[in-house]
Amino acid sequence: MQTTTRDAAGAQPAPGDEAPAADGEPRSRFAWCVTGSGHYLDESMALAARLPKVDLFLSAAGEEVLEIYKLHIDSLKGRFRIFRDKTASGVPVGMLYDGIYHTVVVAPATSNTVAKCAFGISDTLPTNMFAQAGKQGIPGIVFACDTEPVVVTKSPHDWVTVRPRGIELENVQRLRAIDLCRVVASPAELEAALALRLKELALAWNTSSS
Repeated sequence: MQTTTRDAAGAQPAPGDEAPAADGEPRSRFAWCVTGSGHYLDESMALAARLPKVDLFLSAAGEEVLEIYKLHIDSLKGRFRIFRDKTASGVPVGMLYDGIYHTVVVAPATSNTVAKCAFGISDTLPTNMFAQAGKQGIPGIVFACDTEPVVVTKSPHDWVTVRPRGIELENVQRLRAIDLCRVVASPAELEAALALRLKELALAWNTSSS
């Protein structure tokens, strides 16, 4: 697959997205990217809600999966600013160059997203955010789904067992070697990585997710 290069300047919101307002001080927000995975999606979004100043960046698949898991975008707008994959040039990525974000989180990340990030392909909003963040020296945290030979995950209606192939496990290891990227494999590891990042930034968890 060909790597797509997208314009990273002059960010404006897509129709229906939140306006990228300035926060007064540089790199003051988390950019949280949602892909098409339902693996611990509820737990991931609960952690996102506990962080200070978070914007959501949704792939087209992520937008669909949120609705499938009854995490409706209209209700999420009460807690997050939301940017969607609605422009051919990935316009929201330009906010990384405006100095708004200090951390990019991709959680949960599909095996497709992990593979693209590991091989430098950026043709969705989350993969583009990940790639451009690295070029800006902004740390990334990726919650990879397929990290063990057997993974038990929750579908919209039941718990299912998934057996990742060797290629998926290899891609997770490739991703671990990417500069400025921390790969986690469970909600507990994700929470620990976020806690460490908060400590590095001299920030704290929200006491309330409302």
